[in-house]
Amino acid sequence: MKNIFIINGGQKFAHSGGKFNQTVQDWTIEFLSKNNNYEIKTTHIENIIDLQEEVEKFVWADLVIYHTPVWWFQIPNLFKKYIDDVFTQGHNNGIYKSDGRSRVNPDINYGTGGLLHGRKYMLTTSWNAPATAFTLPGEFFEETSVDDGAMFGFHKMNKFTGMEKVNGFHFHDVEKGATPENIVIFKDNYMKHLEATFKNL
Repeated sequence: MKNIFIINGGQKFAHSGGKFNQTVQDWTIEFLSKNNNYEIKTTHIENIIDLQEEVEKFVWADLVIYHTPVWWFQIPNLFKKYIDDVFTQGHNNGIYKSDGRSRVNPDINYGTGGLLHGRKYMLTTSWNAPATAFTLPGEFFEETSVDDGAMFGFHKMNKFTGMEKVNGFHFHDVEKGATPENIVIFKDNYMKHLEATFKNL
């Protein structure tokens, strides 16, 4: 795990300024910078994007780290556009070659045509929803986790390319709970997660 590609999916829109995801990216770089063995490349989806350059970052990376807020239970619109455009550019060009099926037996092997095997990815998300909305009986997400619920499709997207998931991290109650005291707790918990995750990579 030497080459790390960090994607900041934060976006300015309505009352969202994208500042928290920039902060999380900064924490990630702070953690990685303690070890000189890591090469780091970054992308912010709000910036001007060269599609081929982005494809080459995915191919270059050993680990892709996604930082994204969740809007209306999905990734922001510019981040979705980024994925659509970059992955399409990566067709037969480093990211995937096909859906994996053959015309001889089209019922099997869907999702096995990725070209990014040997690479891993990690997802962080930030939510207004508290963690208890996902865990308590009778609450909104019906005891379904972020990864098995709202982000299920995101994980399948990465599996389609051949990448392997490592445990991600989800920040909850970011809008109402983002007090200075809680930001310190967010950072401490996230840094502990990175420490444990990178120890096993």
